[in-house]
Amino acid sequence: MGSRELERRVEAARRFNRFYTRQIGLLRRGAYDSPMSLTEVRVLYELAHREQPTATELGRDLDLDAGYLSRILRGFEKRALVTRTRSAADGRRSHLALTATGRKAFAPLDARSHDEVAAMLAGLAPAAQARVIAAMDTIERLLRDGPPPAAAYLLRPPQPGDMGWVVHRHGAVYAREYGYDAQFEALVAEIVARFVQRFDPTRERCWIAERDGTVVGSVFLVARSGTVAQLRLLLVELQARGSGLGTRLVDECVRFARQAGYRKLMLWTQSELRAARRLYQAAGFRVVRKERNHSFGKALVSETWELDL
Repeated sequence: MGSRELERRVEAARRFNRFYTRQIGLLRRGAYDSPMSLTEVRVLYELAHREQPTATELGRDLDLDAGYLSRILRGFEKRALVTRTRSAADGRRSHLALTATGRKAFAPLDARSHDEVAAMLAGLAPAAQARVIAAMDTIERLLRDGPPPAAAYLLRPPQPGDMGWVVHRHGAVYAREYGYDAQFEALVAEIVARFVQRFDPTRERCWIAERDGTVVGSVFLVARSGTVAQLRLLLVELQARGSGLGTRLVDECVRFARQAGYRKLMLWTQSELRAARRLYQAAGFRVVRKERNHSFGKALVSETWELDL
């Protein structure tokens, strides 16, 4: 390829960079109408979607100078957005996690990012949207340095057949893993039927998680009153666990509940569902009531959790 053709391609790439930085607002002083820089928001995003990474891992994956990242993290700690936990395996290392305050601060930024991209795509016909996303995927795939990342999860609204999947998989998974009888599946069916029959699109949501065309998770947010929402039917299939999908599903519920104007988000679970309880605790929920009962064919301790929004 001659030098003239190379220069033409270089200029085309630079022109695209200028266009896209304007398109997504990178030239604004604060990211997403906030006082934070785009880098600070990106660090918050990674902390919200990872399971307690170290600073070294963040710096490597984001290609950030160690000193610059350290200053960002110190600022976050002063504002109680981030906490450090010394590694049990190596005392020289610390694991990072967002606090409840950090998640609350990140939620509106994440919502604005989501809404800005949604608004950008909404102006295009469905076929044009698909072409844009395919082009982005091509750019990422060709310019990526190193092996491709693990398959990303798509969170989408329910489609025909998904509600049946939710009932079926809850019944099968909870019978296999916890020994719940058919009464649990019947309860799930009632919840799903009520959601479909009384669905309020301005105040309620269902997210279906999909990877490579296969459904691997779900969560619902339903209205309990004018000020209280309830998180229901959180499920992550075995092959998707440990990937951060459960955290993302819970975060979507919290984000939407705040956006919809609720003042409190609550949920009902069982004390033996330890993995789910860890997700709720990390998101800032707290247990407000416990009750011993016999349900789904076994003795259980039911728990009600709440999160002030």
